[in-house]
Amino acid sequence: MATTAEEAGLLGAKFYAEHPLYPLKKTLADINLDSMNVWGKARDIEDLSLGFSTLDDLLAAAAKQQGRSAIPDSRPDKGKIYRADNFEFSKAGLPSLYIGKGEHLLSRPETAPLRSDEFDSTDYHQVTDEVHPDWDLSGAVQDVQLLFEVGYEVANGDKFPEWKPRSEFKAKRDSMLKK
Repeated sequence: MATTAEEAGLLGAKFYAEHPLYPLKKTLADINLDSMNVWGKARDIEDLSLGFSTLDDLLAAAAKQQGRSAIPDSRPDKGKIYRADNFEFSKAGLPSLYIGKGEHLLSRPETAPLRSDEFDSTDYHQVTDEVHPDWDLSGAVQDVQLLFEVGYEVANGDKFPEWKPRSEFKAKRDSMLKK
């Protein structure tokens, strides 16, 4: 599903979470794609929702299959998990996974500055925030393949993904599933 009006206050996700076509009680998970890695293949994948649900374990396993690692949000102070569409689904109780971009690119030394930091300081929400001819979409392909694997595991798993005990969203899901 593609929601709309994220920048206007997560309006599309909020509307769907409040008026789902398919009951959220029977929905397994939300796998959020917000922006993609357009700078080439990466050594890792940023798990912006790390520590919230069992989806983290599936992401880490799928990343390992790709020879990558799942890393925590490199800038948790920005509160990204609360500013993207996954938040509306999380508030409704649905376990959500939200990835960032691959942070450490294979084309750059491991100690190089994060490419996303460079992008955030020069292009993010600026007039220059547009498609560039030098983008290397192999990183986006790598991430889509990764998330496909996570979705496949969720769809074929023995149980629903769950919020971890410390998650602020766990009580809502537990209540939903008891009804």
